[in-house]
Amino acid sequence: MTETKNKTRVALLFGGRSSEHAVSCVTAAGVMSAIDTDKYEVVPVGITREGQWVLSRGDWHQWALNAGHPPEVQASESTVRLAESNGAAHLVVTEPNQVPRELGDVDVVFPLLHGAFGEDGTVQGLLELADVHYVGAGVLASAVGMDKHFMKVAFEAAGLAVGPYVTVTDKEWRRDPEAVRDAVGRLGFPVFVKPCRAGSSVGISKVDGPEGLDAAIAEARRHDLRLVIETAITGREIECGVLEGRGCDAPRTSLPGEIVVQGGQHTFYDFEAKYIENDAASLSCPADLPQAAIDRVRELAGTAFDAVSGEGLSRVDFFYTPEGEFIINEINTMPGFTPISMYPAMWAATGIGYSDLIDELIQLALARPTGLR
Repeated sequence: MTETKNKTRVALLFGGRSSEHAVSCVTAAGVMSAIDTDKYEVVPVGITREGQWVLSRGDWHQWALNAGHPPEVQASESTVRLAESNGAAHLVVTEPNQVPRELGDVDVVFPLLHGAFGEDGTVQGLLELADVHYVGAGVLASAVGMDKHFMKVAFEAAGLAVGPYVTVTDKEWRRDPEAVRDAVGRLGFPVFVKPCRAGSSVGISKVDGPEGLDAAIAEARRHDLRLVIETAITGREIECGVLEGRGCDAPRTSLPGEIVVQGGQHTFYDFEAKYIENDAASLSCPADLPQAAIDRVRELAGTAFDAVSGEGLSRVDFFYTPEGEFIINEINTMPGFTPISMYPAMWAATGIGYSDLIDELIQLALARPTGLR
């Protein structure tokens, strides 16, 4: 008789309460389709827009993104909870008027969540309390990586070049909007108005003059009451993937990639250009750069990863100016992770395929101790 080998149990968390709910579902579909099922047992746990955890179907096809029907985790009478007992994490299902039933131990959690209430350190804190291994950045790195203001503060402290910007709090805008307009005017137009704690280009507007500023601020405030307003940087959009080093090794960096928006109605790499319209932008990897520039951006990406105390994975985005300078835009501690997303594409060009990348991230999480580190 052949002995059955125990598989590592991986709980995939996806969906969530943020405006990037649908993108998270698509990311989960990509991982479900490529994870090594001979090695890993997948437990898909969806989080509704209201925050309920539900046991989801493992058929990744249902989470495809299209313009007419974006995927969404639906509410259920059965709620999944993560509990810690005797040093192990368990998934428990609770239903009305029923005795709670256990789904068994979880070896590692893979939080495929984008945006607030998932990528910002909140879920990471919950997983820390449950004393469970999980993929990706910890509480601090997740929170700093989500907050565009404090991210820039960390980058500047690490000596990275950051473009001019102003941060606008809710109180500042309500108390003295004219002072905010004056501060933005001193930056010079055009500017980008962004929610401070959102990703996937949700709520971002390019503003060419003062007359468009208030509408852009109103749009961004629908997603976050804190905003970052940045001077538009002239330059090519270059990205670099970072993968945590094994043991005490330095972070590993990928060959860089480049995003080129094709024009038309898109003046920048917005949500539709990223996810809906297939021909709105082209992704080139490796980017056509001089070798010295490739070496430099990989070095800077590693610096940015360390600046926020990164773990697991990150994608670092830069502007490459006509003068040959790299200005950092942001770090994304849970980048888009579908098979065609830039992060996996950059690693594929560097020699690590999608399935192997998923495996490496899980192994990094299992090797990392829980608790303070």
